[in-house]
Amino acid sequence: MATALTSENVHDAWSALVRDVRTAVLLTMRKERPFGSHVPYVFGSDWTRAYLHLSRLALHTQHLLTDPRLSLFIAEPDGLEKNPLALRRINLQGEAVVLSPDASSYDAIKERYLERFPQAEMMFGFGDFALWELRLEEAHFVLGFGQAFVSTADTPARWVHQKIERLSFENS
Repeated sequence: MATALTSENVHDAWSALVRDVRTAVLLTMRKERPFGSHVPYVFGSDWTRAYLHLSRLALHTQHLLTDPRLSLFIAEPDGLEKNPLALRRINLQGEAVVLSPDASSYDAIKERYLERFPQAEMMFGFGDFALWELRLEEAHFVLGFGQAFVSTADTPARWVHQKIERLSFENS
């Protein structure tokens, strides 16, 4: 029998995933339908804040300016030796806002972003780029078969196992 994972174990697994996988799929709303874009990211102190450096010219940025709702999806890379259905992955939902250069956290976030993506330094000088703060409210983290956990921004360090409920069908 497998040992039950604690919130600390799940946090450690989340930290390892986002350390090892540097890009995510950003899902925005386009004409009332999901639209996916591949984006580099950095996180704040926990999963409730993520930061993207986006060009105003990109479609996903135009979508966020119209509708700030989003989902950020991060997944372990697939490989021939891996079972694609058991890959670690996290789906986060929330809203995005532009992070003002006057914000007290701006310089620290920019520094963290450039530590992870030094090739982006030149783009910080372009007028159409801005740092965006993703204010994430819900997380769904899958570590493998039967190991799905959820968390909310109210208690980000608390990961609860997702219970699989059986549906019962009545004969008509």
